[in-house]
Amino acid sequence: MIRIKARPTTARGAVLPTMWGAVAVAYKYGCPLAQQNGLGARIVTSAVFFAVGTGLVVHVRRSLLRELRLARRAARVAQSVVLRPPPPRLDGLSVAAAQLSADRGASVGGDLYEAIATEHGVRVVMGDVRGHGLAALGTVAAVLGSFREAAHDEPALDLVMRRLERALDRHLRERARAEHPAAGGPDPDRPVAEEFVTLVLLEIGRDGELRALNCGHPWPYLLSGTRVEPLTRADPLPPLGPFPLPPDLRARPCGRLLPDEALVLFTDGAEDARDARGRFFALPEVLRRAVRDHPVSAQLVLRKVFTALLHHTAGRPADDVALLVLRNDRGGARLSCLGARGSGRPAAIDPQPTTRP
Repeated sequence: MIRIKARPTTARGAVLPTMWGAVAVAYKYGCPLAQQNGLGARIVTSAVFFAVGTGLVVHVRRSLLRELRLARRAARVAQSVVLRPPPPRLDGLSVAAAQLSADRGASVGGDLYEAIATEHGVRVVMGDVRGHGLAALGTVAAVLGSFREAAHDEPALDLVMRRLERALDRHLRERARAEHPAAGGPDPDRPVAEEFVTLVLLEIGRDGELRALNCGHPWPYLLSGTRVEPLTRADPLPPLGPFPLPPDLRARPCGRLLPDEALVLFTDGAEDARDARGRFFALPEVLRRAVRDHPVSAQLVLRKVFTALLHHTAGRPADDVALLVLRNDRGGARLSCLGARGSGRPAAIDPQPTTRP
């Protein structure tokens, strides 16, 4: 649990308002001028009370700004712990990630991502909690905490997803008991029926083999040369929360991530972002423009997408947005895209090996 220690309330905060109040009372009852009804006396009295009121307003404003700075500091601390930035390189993959909250002044939204190098390969999660801002932070922490453990412990991707489902279920039940302690027994059947999380899990092996599980989340985009296409067009499973996972859950093979190719994982806030005319953000077109320039890096793709997104929304996105870019910088022989992603056909070996830049 994250605890932010607040500064204790002391008598210093009440000194200035007390002094201003004492000045007003002393003037009203101790100054002979305040007892007169002439025009000049009334003007002086009005000026005194105006000064007192102005001082109180300035003091309250400074106190509110100080509390706002403390709240933003707490949000930054929560972001660094819960939604920590991934390392720039993971097992030969370059990684870049960023998140933008729709709540002004909030550093953490309802989006989550993580990339971890394990003995099973690089495992990645991208998710979107219902709602946005600090209200979704508890769910984000529960899901990410479970993923960071399960990614190392579980040998199969479907077992990782089941761990996330159980962690989400526990979190929702505990939250329901905390919010409604008199709602019934200690284990409510449907604690928060409207709560759900969309998730996509990826596993990238040392040979670039891709496996994925998707629960209601947009599929990542694959950047191959100057081409931009969805990783797969298969229908995802329902989001986590409202419905249980199927008993025959299996990760979907998605070919290989070849050298110099990249994956762009994102939340629906990116493609659903609109401009002043109501037009949606054209994420595939922005990605195509980003890969026209060479050399292409994960940081460059991330920077160009966020720059275009902020320009499209005039700096005010309506929903949280998160992006995670992974680029294969590993060396070795380059496999043809058709063979690697075809329907069971063997991958062809390109006679010109691709060396690591």
